[in-house]
Amino acid sequence: MDKTIYLRKGKEESLMRFHPWIFSGAIHHTEGELEEGDVVRVLDNHGDFLALGHWQIGSIAVRVLTFRNQPIDRHFWEERFRKALGLRRAAGIAGRTDTDMYRLVHGEGDHLPGLIVDLYGSHAVMQAHSVGMHVCRLQLAEALKSVLGDSLTSIYYKSETTLPYKAPIDSSDGFIYGHCDDDVATENGLRFHIDWLKGQKTGFFVDQRENRALLEKFSSGKVVLNMFCYTGGFSVYAMRGGARLVHSVDSSAKAVSLVNANMELNFPADPRHKAFAEDAFKYLEEMREDYDIIVLDPPAFAKHRDAVKNALRGYTRLNAKAMSKIKRGGILFTFSCSQAISKEQFRTAVFTAAAQARRKVRILHQLHQPADHPVDIYHPEGEYLKGLVLYVD
Repeated sequence: MDKTIYLRKGKEESLMRFHPWIFSGAIHHTEGELEEGDVVRVLDNHGDFLALGHWQIGSIAVRVLTFRNQPIDRHFWEERFRKALGLRRAAGIAGRTDTDMYRLVHGEGDHLPGLIVDLYGSHAVMQAHSVGMHVCRLQLAEALKSVLGDSLTSIYYKSETTLPYKAPIDSSDGFIYGHCDDDVATENGLRFHIDWLKGQKTGFFVDQRENRALLEKFSSGKVVLNMFCYTGGFSVYAMRGGARLVHSVDSSAKAVSLVNANMELNFPADPRHKAFAEDAFKYLEEMREDYDIIVLDPPAFAKHRDAVKNALRGYTRLNAKAMSKIKRGGILFTFSCSQAISKEQFRTAVFTAAAQARRKVRILHQLHQPADHPVDIYHPEGEYLKGLVLYVD
């Protein structure tokens, strides 16, 4: 028997607008023995075909793969990968000589919900956020090899921390194709160590590439503070931009060692940079240096909607502290990577911070994720990265 889901009357409307999620409350009944990760047919209450998708346990019950009645096989995955690569080529990201790392697959933004693929040179890091993509990982790897050809030498599967924690699966990180010992990749002519084994996300925050380049343009002769520095991407760009002094701060000693290693790759023994393993709020409270530029790129304060209220308080507190400390005429780069926080909510938090700090603040730039992290127009939830560049008087 086919594994089939019937929707309640009227619940097909979001699918008619090509939204890729079906919530559990929209389901009338199911047929067949459904296991998490199965490909299921979705029908309306009249039995008419609507979509195919991965079944999962939770509020989001189905992640839609296609609105056509077609086989979900290696050919399907290859077609999706080719289209994803085509988008990156059209956007001028793939095929550059000065950049060999970018996101090839961005989940719903590439009509592959639950899947992330980042490329670092000839090496790919694949990450599943759904059981369905985990089940398909070997077929996905074969399709990726077919599309990228000889330009791909290895694939590392990194999903231990991203799969649903209640899912009855045994997942372990490791290479599923080839092997790679070279952990260095290039972005806009700068070189970075990529920690895909133990690092956050796939090992590097490729989504900040264009925002790092913007910081570089502001940095000449400036004293720069990079909070929550992680691998030190913003710090390295500020150094190339001609900053007089750059300080990198992260609570993780491992992150500090990584930023120092990346600095050595690009600016060996350069005395302009110093890194500190300290709590961000404590550092801002006690800092003595007068900074011309401060970068606030914290981890997600809200990973789900229940945490939004506390997250907004956190953004307000953090930005207020930075605004009260930055030099007059200083530049503040501030970000939220929390998908649960809207652009309006983030801006309100920053507005509140400015009022608390009693500083005159003007917006110079409104920042967002780059083209290799596309947002499906039918899935606005995919717009997760929000940023502002502020002039603080």
